[in-house]
Amino acid sequence: MSAHAPVAAQDFADRAERILPADVWDFITGGSGEELTLAANRAALDRVTLVPRVLTGPAGRTTGADLLGTAAALPLAVAPMAYQRLLHPDGEMATARAAKAAGVPFVLSTLSSVPVEEITAVGADTWFQLYCLRDREATAELVRRAERAGCSALMVTVDVPVMGRRLRDLRHGFALPPEVAPAHLDPAATGRTRQGRAGSSAVAEHTAEAFADDLDWDDLARLRAATGLPLIVKGVLDPRDAARAAALGADAVVVSNHGGRQLDGAAAAAELLPAVREAVPDACRVLFDSGIRGGTDILKALALGADGVLLGRPVLWGLAADGEQGVREVLALVESELRSALALSGCAAPADARYLHVRGARR
Repeated sequence: MSAHAPVAAQDFADRAERILPADVWDFITGGSGEELTLAANRAALDRVTLVPRVLTGPAGRTTGADLLGTAAALPLAVAPMAYQRLLHPDGEMATARAAKAAGVPFVLSTLSSVPVEEITAVGADTWFQLYCLRDREATAELVRRAERAGCSALMVTVDVPVMGRRLRDLRHGFALPPEVAPAHLDPAATGRTRQGRAGSSAVAEHTAEAFADDLDWDDLARLRAATGLPLIVKGVLDPRDAARAAALGADAVVVSNHGGRQLDGAAAAAELLPAVREAVPDACRVLFDSGIRGGTDILKALALGADGVLLGRPVLWGLAADGEQGVREVLALVESELRSALALSGCAAPADARYLHVRGARR
């Protein structure tokens, strides 16, 4: 990859930025608006400090965790991220293979550039991320297709009634190249993803046409009734919404502001994590994303109340840098960082992080 072995996520980011076209780099890296929330996510995590324990005996002994019934090697799943063939020809296939090797779940996006049947054939524990479509029957068929393919959980994203105004994409007139397409959507309706022009985003225009912009709690209730898979609700910040999702039968919620890519000015996800954890019953798992860059960030999220995290952009940096091997190296680096953080904080396992005292965040 470079003259030195990567020792932090930023090393992969630097490599990815050097080799990717500017419009693709900005598509995966940027946020919405002036990117205030994008910056706030990192700032909030940076403000969190932990009070380590000492004389606890063997620490950092395991990084394993239970994620919705999966015995994962790390308390993380690879986040759902669209159009990964933009970054490497193998796209989601490379990422799924790396997730399997690392022993962590892989969350496949509705906007994957590889179909779900090919991904589950890899053998990774695959969760399907669902964007609800204007065509409700097409949405129901996506759920059935994920079930038939062998996905082990369904993650419905609820914070995209419309796509946030991503200024970097607008400035580039971002569009998908001919070799990349949304594998789960009607090919006849995806032509707009390639119609780039200055001041617009073809991806955003396609999303506006395809995605339902009127979802409500009744839709979530119908989705809960329609599938026997564990149901994860992604994109929750307000504790009241988390509590209502749990009451409707959600097995987990993901505290997330979509990585700063939706409402610019939304609260940093880490600031709401403790309140969400308090608002839902213990049986409802709490996952976290938006700003995670390494093992210490994972430890902070666990201490704030998360059961696990979703890892996003660093995975894409690794994919761009070196395909499957790059993703494997990112996940191995995160594992090493987390094991070190656990040992230095006096935690034998990730579950012990909940007993650490936290400063710099309300808990």
